[in-house]
Amino acid sequence: MTWFLYLIECEDGSVYTGIATDVQARYAKHVSGKGARYTRSRKPVALLAWFELADRSSASRAEYRVKQLSPADKRALAAGTRTLASVLTLTS
Repeated sequence: MTWFLYLIECEDGSVYTGIATDVQARYAKHVSGKGARYTRSRKPVALLAWFELADRSSASRAEYRVKQLSPADKRALAAGTRTLASVLTLTS
């Protein structure tokens, strides 16, 4: 099953990172207030980007790496000026 990593811009300027099999349905949950606790208090304003990954394990590893990025780096990833591959190849 294909999984996706997605980035959502929130009302307070933060960038939320999550994973899902259906990005549009998951974003709708966030918008309705039934998504993550984080997006309930910081209302989503835009779905910035999503990236296809092979499976849940790959998506979870990517989510962990992206969550370590600064909001500016997450925006660069969403804009395409930074690649997901470059984030995943970083060493801890």
